[in-house]
Amino acid sequence: MAHLFGTQNLKALGGSRIILDGINVSVEDGDRIGILGSNGAGKSTLLGLLSGVRKPDGGALIRRDGVEVAFLTQRDPETDATVLEVIHPGKEAHEWASNALIRDIHAGLLADVPLDKPFNQLSGGQRRRVSLAKVLSQGLIDGHPAEVLILDEPTNHLDVEGVAWLAGHLNLRFGGRGNKARQSGALLVVTHDRWFLDEVCTHVWEVIAGVDPGKGKPQIPGRIEVYEGSYAAYVLARAERARLAEVAAAKRENLLRKELAWLRRGAPARTSKPRFRIDAAEALIANEPPPRDEVELVKMATARLGKDVLDLENVSLAFADGQREKVIFSDVTYRLAPAERVGIVGVNGAGKTTLLRLLSGVITPDKGRVKQGKTVSVAVLSQDTHELDEIADLRVVEAVNAVAPSVVIGGKDVTASQLVERIGFTKERAWTPVADISGGERRRLQLVRLLMSEPNVILLDEPTNDLDTDTLAAMEDLLDSFPGTLVVVSHDRYLLERVTSHQLALLGDGKLRHLPGGVDEYLRLRANLETSVNTSASGATETAPTTSKTSTAKADRAAQKEMQKLERQIDKLATQIAEVDAKLADVSAILNPTAADIEIMTELVAEAAQLRETHEELEMRWLELAE
Repeated sequence: MAHLFGTQNLKALGGSRIILDGINVSVEDGDRIGILGSNGAGKSTLLGLLSGVRKPDGGALIRRDGVEVAFLTQRDPETDATVLEVIHPGKEAHEWASNALIRDIHAGLLADVPLDKPFNQLSGGQRRRVSLAKVLSQGLIDGHPAEVLILDEPTNHLDVEGVAWLAGHLNLRFGGRGNKARQSGALLVVTHDRWFLDEVCTHVWEVIAGVDPGKGKPQIPGRIEVYEGSYAAYVLARAERARLAEVAAAKRENLLRKELAWLRRGAPARTSKPRFRIDAAEALIANEPPPRDEVELVKMATARLGKDVLDLENVSLAFADGQREKVIFSDVTYRLAPAERVGIVGVNGAGKTTLLRLLSGVITPDKGRVKQGKTVSVAVLSQDTHELDEIADLRVVEAVNAVAPSVVIGGKDVTASQLVERIGFTKERAWTPVADISGGERRRLQLVRLLMSEPNVILLDEPTNDLDTDTLAAMEDLLDSFPGTLVVVSHDRYLLERVTSHQLALLGDGKLRHLPGGVDEYLRLRANLETSVNTSASGATETAPTTSKTSTAKADRAAQKEMQKLERQIDKLATQIAEVDAKLADVSAILNPTAADIEIMTELVAEAAQLRETHEELEMRWLELAE
């Protein structure tokens, strides 16, 4: 593979703080790299350096001659130019419309965006998609597309459908998922969308935040750890690295104890000891790497939930949309059960947030009613964190204490200050005013304040906003143990499939639709809907089939026969998956694995993934036949 660019001891400063230092990475033709890291670790700084937008404070960026880079930043431009002028400056319609990839970009990102509308008059989500369309289109008209795409949070403001489209588009361009590459080059992307990472990326770079010990001690700059494979492979490899680090730490601790015990022996002062022994003990302490910023989210007590939770009974609701009425819900009935875990997906404007506002009692329906059980205590995590503006002058500890001074965890009282430290705030950050904390920290604070109110029904509206992958994993672990009812609205399909047991769809027709096949079924429904709309718009007509009752009965029998065959295959695959998982557990339990053990583990992981993929395909076919 051809080399595109690389770095030599790259360094970046933020005031007196060393953000990154000693960064040595290379990017080859065909690489698709996902970049992860905690909030504030330096991911956007790294992209600025690699794109050439930001000059390094040390080291060098070495790029092959002629390599063009297209860079999507998190900041959209300020301009009153039209959408078309922003995306294709100085180009006529026939120039961009004749390019298949550009037409795909318009269809995937700009279907609801008026192309002649001034950019500054668009909504925040529309502006973000226009900026993404501009970067993806760069150079395509002239036949010289940018070889390197660098994208900073491209999945922000994209719904489930939009994220799936972007993954497919990038795989088509750069040869992912078995596609033949449409162009040479590489992709670097910062995103917290784990499904997208798994679908697109071949490598993961984790940006480890630097540490400032204070009190005159030297700073430990941020660094990059490189992992082969997609997000799933990264999680596996990181777990193995953590295990090996624990073994090394245990050995280091034993050495440290021996050295310190020796230094303390006898009455003479330290200076009477041989200097090399003192140096050896100090070196053990000095080389101790800083611990990772752990995020611990804890299970709170919840009020007892009765049989009745929240019921929508024949609910109808409409809003004025210009001079016409937009129907959000039409005669919808749905009953939330105790401990039910449901995910909501849908197109923008279909009513996902409105549904949560109905369930929480913020708004009332035009017709029908929302019935709430007597023991229900509802808590809502909204899309933004504006409610924290009211307590912006409080410090983080004080903001938690304002909800409750303490909470019972594991039978023990935990104070607000102890809890704040356990959810990832250092002692310094715990006493930072709410007005000065980062977006990810605000989200974390918002979540813990919600949980301290001890609800038994939680409604989450886009809970993944501003959270890094470690915090997301911790939040999912918490939600796994939440004993109440959970309703999640999210475009993050990884989260939906991880924490909910089934999903519902809002397709814009005023109805709630069950999705036995999950998010994949929703995407198929949307694709079919788009196809039918396009067919209607072109004036095509469909003729209803005139199949006789006899032929229908034959088709039913054939479907039942195939379903029975599928059931046998599904059962057999389930047994095989269980056997492979058991073997994998045995190999993973080996304390000191050899290279052969690791190779076996890798083969078992691949085999399990293949079996699960086949199992899922058969289940989807069974569901299609059942319908």
